[in-house]
Amino acid sequence: MTSELTRYDATRLAELIRNREVSSVEVVQAHLDRIDAIDPEVNAIVTIADTALQDARVADEAVRASRELGPLHGVPFTAKDSIDTSGVATQRGSPIFKGRTPEADAVSVARLKGAGGILLAKTNLPEFSYWIESDNLLSGQSNNPWDLTRTPGGCSGGESAAIAAGMSPIGLGTDLAISVRGPAAQTGISSLKATHGRVPMTGIWPRAPRRFWHVGPMARSIRDLALAFSRLSGPDGQDAFSSSTVAFDAGNGRRPYRPLRVGWMTGPGFGPVDAEVRATVASAADALKGLGLHVEEVGIPALERDFALDVFNRLHVMEMKPAFEEATRGRKPEELYMMAKTMLGLPDTSMADYLDAEQGAERLRDGYAEYFKQFDVLLTQVLPIPAHKHGVAEFVIDGQKVDATYLQGATVPLNVTGLPGISMRFGTSEAGMPINVQLVGSWMEESTILHAASLLESVSKVRDLHPAL
Repeated sequence: MTSELTRYDATRLAELIRNREVSSVEVVQAHLDRIDAIDPEVNAIVTIADTALQDARVADEAVRASRELGPLHGVPFTAKDSIDTSGVATQRGSPIFKGRTPEADAVSVARLKGAGGILLAKTNLPEFSYWIESDNLLSGQSNNPWDLTRTPGGCSGGESAAIAAGMSPIGLGTDLAISVRGPAAQTGISSLKATHGRVPMTGIWPRAPRRFWHVGPMARSIRDLALAFSRLSGPDGQDAFSSSTVAFDAGNGRRPYRPLRVGWMTGPGFGPVDAEVRATVASAADALKGLGLHVEEVGIPALERDFALDVFNRLHVMEMKPAFEEATRGRKPEELYMMAKTMLGLPDTSMADYLDAEQGAERLRDGYAEYFKQFDVLLTQVLPIPAHKHGVAEFVIDGQKVDATYLQGATVPLNVTGLPGISMRFGTSEAGMPINVQLVGSWMEESTILHAASLLESVSKVRDLHPAL
């Protein structure tokens, strides 16, 4: 059974531990063994938490003593290396922060621990959490466990690779424009970017631009996302964006007393998309229709008027560049990698362009608000292509040449508007790579999209496929 433990989702592991069918020590050790066996090729893990096995022994003592147990009691979890962890190095993918060890956990980490979870390890990321590949001068390049020549994405690529390869059952990533949903799509796992502010960003860097950053769960099942989100959400009294007290019902409560209304689209407004990806989104739409939901192909005119990626680029450079300048002030050039140098070299957005982009962001919010007057869920692609080879700067997608930032075309609108979205696998490319779809809800409607995702998961034919590693 030990080898099987690294394939179970977190909910199942917690159940086995609670029922004394397996110990937390066995579960943690199985994942440590998996890391030893697989990570030299994948390079997803940055730092192992030294106390993981001791924490597991304490968890087992609580089970034997019949104490009250949290929903993740004794289950290991991982966290991206930009998320503070007490006593465990958090180095942000840069030699500038080498050896940096926080004294306190980020709120998101503390809440998973409060649910009984055991921190297992920290996972790799791009320098400063800023790029679509997870590579840096400090801990190197992470590889996709489905094909080591391909990327697991960024900026939570180490996290996605670790979960896909069975080195972790569940974890935390952050999302500025793509970064929990894109990596999930490139490795075939699931992730949730909640409504902006539902999960506090306290203890995570960088915070600028604060209105676009999110932290969220990554896992191998929709029920794990729901479980984690139920513990992660809610104000903390420190992050002012995290102020909503709306209750979360894990996808089982507040929904309309009628079939969900689902619109699906792959553009226009997202940039070009590969035929295999579009076919997967259409297939997911058909599956939901077959389950009795009202489904139709739609368009959102606001996405055609204001290209969200352009709006995002004009806004975030002005707000993020100062954070990079502060972090790198007085540092040697050889301590900086590609993206820090790129960001520092970008020209400032003119005030006129910045203000125009602000208005574009408002128009996008209005456009989505109009859409959600008629529909409960929007079904789209996550990425326009499956996971790509390392280091590719330009792509030809549906006959159109685009740069790598276009991979964010369908994900960045949710960061600009703050809407919630789920990334989940529903297909496979001819090359054998996972293809995910994205389910988008109106603001604060995580329950609705988790419910829709669980329905889609129930008819998925790819949920039990895993990398060969």
